[in-house]
Parts: sequence; structure tokens; C-alpha cells
Amino acid sequence: MMDSLRILVIAPLRYPISIPHAGGLESAIWNEVRELRRRGHRVTLVAVEGSDFVELSPPEFVLPAVAWGDSPHLSDVGYPAGYLDVALPALHRALDHIALRSDEFDIIMNHSLQPAPLSRAPHLGIPMVSTLHTPVLDDLVQAHLGVERGGSTFIAVSEHTAAEWRRAGVSSEVLSNGVEPRDWPLGEGGDSLVWFGRIVPEKAPHLAIEAARLLGRPLTIVGRVGDRSYAEQEVFSRLGSDVTYLGPLGVAELAAVIGRSACTLVTPVWLEPFGLVIPESLACGTPVAAFDAGGVGEIASRTLGVATAPIGDAAALAEAASAVISAVRSGETSRADIREGAISAFSQAQRSALLEDLFRSIIGAQQSGQVA
Repeated sequence: MMDSLRILVIAPLRYPISIPHAGGLESAIWNEVRELRRRGHRVTLVAVEGSDFVELSPPEFVLPAVAWGDSPHLSDVGYPAGYLDVALPALHRALDHIALRSDEFDIIMNHSLQPAPLSRAPHLGIPMVSTLHTPVLDDLVQAHLGVERGGSTFIAVSEHTAAEWRRAGVSSEVLSNGVEPRDWPLGEGGDSLVWFGRIVPEKAPHLAIEAARLLGRPLTIVGRVGDRSYAEQEVFSRLGSDVTYLGPLGVAELAAVIGRSACTLVTPVWLEPFGLVIPESLACGTPVAAFDAGGVGEIASRTLGVATAPIGDAAALAEAASAVISAVRSGETSRADIREGAISAFSQAQRSALLEDLFRSIIGAQQSGQVA
């Protein structure tokens, strides 16, 4: 059995892998790199400028940062004009560097949302594992299906996501995202509600505001603006004495806000690939009321403290929040039990141990001349 592995992680282009996390994708990668390093592996990161963990990386692995400036078109689904013209050649230079030094790495963990790593996977000389974090992206599907035998192995963050990609022709194993319990300590709770995440239309925090007002409870909103027009028109215009916005926060500050809240509202109106905010909240002992979208129901079925409502139904969400708050207040369940259930189901250490097993299986298969 191999001991320390030499792991190369390829991150997406849009945001740095740093704190405060730009979103669940960046948070998942940051925590993956940290935990794998903690477990004794040598992890090298290919990521945009400003990312953590790149102190020992060659310059070819530090990709151009995105500069949005004061653009009114800030969006998590696009890039500033001209950015990909410089970023994609930089990504290819990083892949060139990898191909020339394939003996320096044991495996590639690919989180990129660009097709280049998949299309070049058979020619890099290193086995690749790619995580499916998103709804189906056609260019990634075509990149994978267009290569000969020996492309990437895939894992998906939920059964829902695996099924979506399988229908498009990409098979995967399911390995859920994880949380680090030390980052999300047990809180004492309180009377107010919290919503945290990316402020974008598909996350719909405006519906959390509606649900909170139906309940008559104050709401705190935390997160990075990913769609400026939506944030100004649908969220900031609704702020008041009962709804406050704190902006993006570091993990410790965010965990403190969650820990002193009665319930977290989770309001995706798209088919959520996973929903990392749910186990993060549960690890703080704070129950969750969420729209049953995509992978959300899978999380709810595996742990305590989650009540779901139909997508887009703010009144039903308010009822779900009232139910989980009452369950804690009545002693039917406890914040400690909620935390214990979340850690049992979604710990980062458990996920990393399974990931190590997968890596070693793939590396062993390659060394014996088999296809993983």
C-alpha cells in the first residue's frame, strides 16, 4: 500500500481558491487540498492568482486572475470580455508543463469547468479523476466522449448529479462533499434566521426574505454577490430593520453567525448539484429548511434537522422552518444530535479516506497495465 501520494489539483478559472470562499465549489476544493495535505500527501494546485496553497507551485500553475472591476454585468456564469483569451492559453501551458513532468505526479484531481483537461487527459501520462460539481456542461461531455480509451475517471457530488451526467453519456461514482467539523463548531442557537451562499438568481435569497417575514423572524444574509443586477433589484431593495446583509465572511465569522441562529434557509430554484451549505449549517447544530431541489433531498435523507419544501414556495418553506425550530425547542431533537449526524454523514476526513482508496485503486490499475 502506498503512503504519501503526489496529487495535482486543477481548479476552475473564475475565482481564487481562498477565504472567504467564492462559493461551494471553491470551498470544496480548498477543503480537499487542506485535508489531503493534512493526511501527508504532497498536493500541488493549478489555480488562478490569489489562491491559497500555491506557495510551492511553479509559475506555470498560477493562472491569470479575473478582474471584474466595476462591471454592472458581474455574473457567475460568464467572464469579463477577453479573459478567456489569456486564461485558456495559460491553462494549456500548465497542461504542457504537466505532460513534460508526468513522473513528478501520481494522479490528477480535476475540478476545472473547462474541457481542456478532459480532452488532453489521455496524453498527460498521469491518471485523472474529475469531479462533477455542476449540471451537465455540454463542452465537457464532448471533450470526454471525444477522446480515446484512457480518459478521466469521474466522481459526482450526489446521486442526482451522477444521474444527470449519466444520461449525457458520462458515468461516475458518487462521493459527497464534506465538511471539517473544527471549522463549524456547535453553536447555542438563537431566535433569528440565516441565509448564506452566492447571491445569484438560482439561489434565490429573495425567497428567504419572504419566508422570514412570513415567520416574523429577523434574517441575516451572508455571501458574495455573483449577479449584481439581481442582488440590487431583488435582495438589497428588500433589506430593512428585520433583514440585514453582512457581505462575504471568513469561515470563523460565518460559523459564528450560523451557530447563533435558529434555522438556516436554503432556497435553490435550480436543481442543486449538492448543497454544501446544508451540512455546514448542520455541523453548527443549526437546523435547515430547504427547497427540495436536486441533491438536497439526498442530504435530508442522510441526516437530522432538515425539512424540505417545494421549490419556490416561500410559505411552505416558512412552515418547514417552523417545524425544525419547534423540534429543537421541544427537545424532540437537539443541536448536538444534529451536529453529530452531519459529521457522521459528511465529514471531510471520511470523504478524503474514500478518495485516497479511489486514487490508489486507479494508480494500481495503471501500474499493472489495466484500465481503471
